[in-house]
Formats: sequence, structure tokens, C-alpha cells
Amino acid sequence: QLQVVESGGGLVQAGASLRLSCGASGRTVSGYDAYAMGWFRQTPGKEREFVAAITWSGGSTDVGDSVKGRFTISRDNAKNTVYLQMTALKPEDTAVYYCAASEVFGLPRTVNEYDYWGQGTRVTVSS
Repeated sequence: QLQVVESGGGLVQAGASLRLSCGASGRTVSGYDAYAMGWFRQTPGKEREFVAAITWSGGSTDVGDSVKGRFTISRDNAKNTVYLQMTALKPEDTAVYYCAASEVFGLPRTVNEYDYWGQGTRVTVSS
């Protein structure tokens, strides 16, 4: 059983940067080529939205259209940690951000393709 835990959320002003972290434990994920990690976000009354995904071994990434050019996903395999670097934040980026792990090959974008979820970390961007 894999556990994922997010951290790094907070309150920032528009235009600022913030880095979220996601630590994975309970299972060795390095070396699993098909093991992807993703970030999603959700606001009240809306569906969970894909933000970014990365494969553990290949380092391939995918980023959602709404954050392309502003958000970057990366990973540190030695620390079993995935990061989401967010820049040029906008008030519409305000949401609870979730980290998730998937055993689907490639870079999955849908909620149903992810098997393990964290509790979420809140990001609030003030105007």
C-alpha cells in the first residue's frame, strides 16, 4: 500500500510562486516505469482537475492547459518526492491540490486512473 502526503500549500498574493511537495512511502516506486505521479486540484462544487503528471523513471511530464507555462512538475527519486513548482499564480489557481499515484502506464490525466491519493493541501491566491 502506497501512501502519499502533500505539503507546501498556503496563502500567497497573485503573481507569487509556491512549491508543493508530495512524499511517497510504503512501497518502492523507483524502477517502476509505469508508475506515474500526478497533481490535481479541486474547488467547491467542481470536479477534480488535472494539473500535471510525471513518470518516476523516465522523467516524462505532462501539464494541464490551464497551467501550461506557469507550473512545472519534477521529482527527486532519492527522496521519493514529487514537486509542483507554481509561478505567476492567479486567484483562479486557488484550490485544494491533491497528489496521487498511478499504476497506469504513461502519463494519466483522469482521476479514475490514479490508485492512491493524499489528503490535499490548500492553496489560496489573493488578488
